Amino acid sequence: MGNVYGAFHRRSIDDRDGFWREQAALVEWHKPFDQVLDYSRPPFAKWFVGGLTNLCHNAVDRHLAARGDQKALVFISTETDTEQSFTYRQLHDEVNRCAAMMRALGVQRGDRVLLYMPMIPEAAFAMLACARLGAIHSVVFGGFASHSLATRIEDARPKLIVSSDAGMRAGKVVRYKPLLDEAIALSSHKPDAVVLVDRRLDPECTRVPGRDHDWATLRDVHAGADVPVTWLESSEPSYILYTSGTTGKPKGVQRDVGGYLVALAASMKHIYQGHAGETMFTTSDIGWVVGHSYIVYAPLIAGMTTIFYEGVPVRPDAGIWWKIVQDHRVTVMFSAPTAIRVLKKQDESFVTKHDLSSLRHLFLAGEPLDEPTHRWITGVLGRPVIDHYWQTETGWPMLTSVPGVEATPVKYGSPSFPAYGYDLRLFREDGSEAGADEKAVVGVVPPLPPGCLSTVWGDDDRFVKTYFSMFRDRLIYSSFDWGIRDADGYYFILGRTDDVINVAGHR
Repeated sequence: MGNVYGAFHRRSIDDRDGFWREQAALVEWHKPFDQVLDYSRPPFAKWFVGGLTNLCHNAVDRHLAARGDQKALVFISTETDTEQSFTYRQLHDEVNRCAAMMRALGVQRGDRVLLYMPMIPEAAFAMLACARLGAIHSVVFGGFASHSLATRIEDARPKLIVSSDAGMRAGKVVRYKPLLDEAIALSSHKPDAVVLVDRRLDPECTRVPGRDHDWATLRDVHAGADVPVTWLESSEPSYILYTSGTTGKPKGVQRDVGGYLVALAASMKHIYQGHAGETMFTTSDIGWVVGHSYIVYAPLIAGMTTIFYEGVPVRPDAGIWWKIVQDHRVTVMFSAPTAIRVLKKQDESFVTKHDLSSLRHLFLAGEPLDEPTHRWITGVLGRPVIDHYWQTETGWPMLTSVPGVEATPVKYGSPSFPAYGYDLRLFREDGSEAGADEKAVVGVVPPLPPGCLSTVWGDDDRFVKTYFSMFRDRLIYSSFDWGIRDADGYYFILGRTDDVINVAGHR
């Protein structure tokens, strides 16, 4: 890594307190924290201990004075052919109405609210409303099978479920309500209430009397609502996001409030270089961690306009994403290698005919980026394309180049270097450290930096057993991915170790 970034990264490991105290100044605290890091119970790390803050306040309320009339969220659906935008002031109004409806249905601080929704603005309003109330949201990807949804309902035990009659994918209606009804029937836990956004996509959508409520009706009831922000201690849970466990029981990645807030704000400054007043377009879905971090929370925390896109990359044609970049003067774009491989099969003119002069970087994550795809998209865009690597568990990048600190050369197919805050290394199966050009397991010496999972929901033992017991004599966070590091210090991800773990049990 470059000298400037090398020093920056070293300081983040050697002087954690000083480094993260500086990053914490990027956000607003209702009450300052007493301690940057409490690592008295390894591997559990508590960040910004005693500090009171709120994700919704930092994403919405604090921007009202300076940029109340700036667009906060632009919703574009190529499925229903609609476009809608909300200023920060309008977003504040919608989030307050939603928080009021949740509160009226009995949702309080610490209660879980499960969201099973398409990529519509109401999904963002609901996430932010939960954050405002101090409720814990658990978003399940819309259209997920009933059985999978049922196991998540049982584990999170939500008081309320927010859903929709249907989503759409590539022009086809996906009926959510029958899937949801079946999941609730299968689950031993029953929510008190269901709120449904009726998109009028499914004429056969039925309601369960007494349990199911109409979003639009409740929204009208709570017009002009003003729900005060619930100030949360930094380590209180903000949300649960399930990853597929190897066993049948889903693993709920539990995120905190303060550490996540600071990690996201710092990443927008140092990694993504997204500034207030600019626009970010992340092509993921709120059902995944990328959607939580870089469609909903981080761009808004940074005072940006975030693009909320419902659709696929090739409808109405393969130029749709680049048209969005052009029309909305997008400066930061984030997508996945899979999507770029789909676009690579199309004519290049779909990209080149659009004015992409606003775009500074394209970031890619989700699976390893192969060198030919990396080379192709860089050439066509004429912009740096930054491959970076992270996980649901970490909430923000683990390996990346950090252009906000130093513009290091990009190597095709490599996610570059450990992100600041991560003492990331490659470990052999006996726990010793691997050398250059040696295939080994990507691991992190704890404490994990702010923003990473604080535990597995309801199961501290599983957190330790799953993530910190791969190596017998060392407490190391395992990514369960193979990696290799070249002589210049660039990392390459080679794929999952799961096959080894499953065969060998403990390994």
